[in-house]
Amino acid sequence: MRQFSGIGMDMGSLSRLSTAQTRSISPENPSGARGRGGMATEGTGARYARDLGRGWKISPSVIVPPGATIELADVEGPGAIQHTWITPTGEWRFCILRIYWDSQEHPSVESPADDFFACGWGEYAQLSSLAVCVNPGSGLNSYWEMPFRDRCRITVTNIADVDLCLHYQINYTLADVPEDRGYFHAQFRRQNPLPYRQAYTLLDGVKGQGHYVGTYLAWGVNNNGWWGEGEIKFYLDGDDEFPTICGTGTEDYFCGSYGFRDEETGQYLEFTTPYSGLHQVIRPDGAHRSQTRFGMYRWHITNPVRFQRDLRVTMQALGWRSDERYLPLQDDISSVSYWYQSLPTTPFPAPADRDYLEII
Repeated sequence: MRQFSGIGMDMGSLSRLSTAQTRSISPENPSGARGRGGMATEGTGARYARDLGRGWKISPSVIVPPGATIELADVEGPGAIQHTWITPTGEWRFCILRIYWDSQEHPSVESPADDFFACGWGEYAQLSSLAVCVNPGSGLNSYWEMPFRDRCRITVTNIADVDLCLHYQINYTLADVPEDRGYFHAQFRRQNPLPYRQAYTLLDGVKGQGHYVGTYLAWGVNNNGWWGEGEIKFYLDGDDEFPTICGTGTEDYFCGSYGFRDEETGQYLEFTTPYSGLHQVIRPDGAHRSQTRFGMYRWHITNPVRFQRDLRVTMQALGWRSDERYLPLQDDISSVSYWYQSLPTTPFPAPADRDYLEII
């Protein structure tokens, strides 16, 4: 009987024995090596542990200076990342997360940390799902499984003007990776404002075989009225003008209906479930906060969108105007698209600069 690799964990495989090796990287064990945790003699906790000595929480976090990039992990495979937890200080959108697989020089994951963890307005919003959890007070958790064969490298860049203090823990397994496992990818995009009568592009330029597994959307409206009449479209394997998959409305794609409204009050009603949610509604305060902003997610865990050659994903931005006509919106939209695919992959578009990322 074939030995269980230890990759592809769920409740059904939890009882299976494996020769896989569990490892964890944190500031207390930056290499993840066996028997090397808690050995620091210097770190952000050293002065607090001065009466206790080595082994007593001397290095629980790292400081990333302005403009600096630090390496959180550099792991030789084969294996898989199984859980990532971080809690950053400062302006979260100025903390840029990148992940590199095997020998590729360009990242397969590139996103502001808060958007990657589906918390894209730089404000805490509780989220409970299978793939991502955001917990009090700023616990950002990813449960996306990320297999790699030769090497995994994870970096964080601080593009702010002040130090970034980062606590983190990256839990992974060293194990044989089955041949049919793809590599995890995530790409951030933003348009502010979206040009008139133009669909928002979540993802484009993807080449190879793979499957799309999730969407996070941060949507800031610039008009009165309902904003979610637009359809999501998945263009698969050579689709040109018309897509293979066409949704029926924005809230429908995120598994809600009729404007995410509470039937009694008519107000937006936040919800968070294992596969989808509208977990963040930022409302005007009658003073300086002028626009309603939303954070929502949809995970295709049970129904990934499979492609064999290429993939493009768009979302229309539609509201209502006079005479019962659709209004193409010019809103502030950011997104993270999540997918698995084979290597090599196409390099991402050049990342946005700090001023374009900034949330005002």
